[in-house]
Amino acid sequence: MARDVTSFSGRFLAYLDMIFVDHGIFRVIYNNLHALPGGLYRCSQPSPGQIRKYHRKYGIKTIINLRGADDTRRYALEAQICEELGIKLIDFKGIMSRSAPYAEVVQKAQALFETMEYPALVHCKSGADRAGFAAALYRMFRLNTPVAEAMRELALKYGHLKGSKTGILDFFFEEYLRANAKEPIAFMDWLTTAYNRDQLKEAFHARGIADFVVDKVLHRE
Repeated sequence: MARDVTSFSGRFLAYLDMIFVDHGIFRVIYNNLHALPGGLYRCSQPSPGQIRKYHRKYGIKTIINLRGADDTRRYALEAQICEELGIKLIDFKGIMSRSAPYAEVVQKAQALFETMEYPALVHCKSGADRAGFAAALYRMFRLNTPVAEAMRELALKYGHLKGSKTGILDFFFEEYLRANAKEPIAFMDWLTTAYNRDQLKEAFHARGIADFVVDKVLHRE
């Protein structure tokens, strides 16, 4: 059901939810915002105030919410400020931080980056894993960046820990690079003819310490 964020009490509860339940108190200090060429910005879950700031400073016309639409008060705040500012909010749920991507989700991301209006902002919760994967796809599809270079969007400087379960996103790109090294093949051809999601999931192994940091310390989704 839709959450009320128009009344004083509704907004008060919404900000409590965003700051404490969704760990937004940390994002007030550091929003993990980074600019990519061509008018895309990546960050963690932005607050209404941060969205207003980015709209004013960068002219943001589109926001891609990789967490998807839900009935949280936090989401209601984001939807409301986007409507107020005339920003198109795209709820794109399908990129997972701890599992191999579905081929159709990658294809949908390609279509999205080719058709949406820029400047745009893409975000997940932390801005590290799902946002990093989306940023890598953006570089590949929109900027024609080689895969080996594009996957640098999944890096420690953004908060991405390759040794945790989130490293399966790196592993996905690495599997393509291994296949391409054996016999040259375009990425999308590999994705649609050779990529096996179940086999990739089975082949990937995370390391315990990194998992503890991501799951228990950072509380990543």
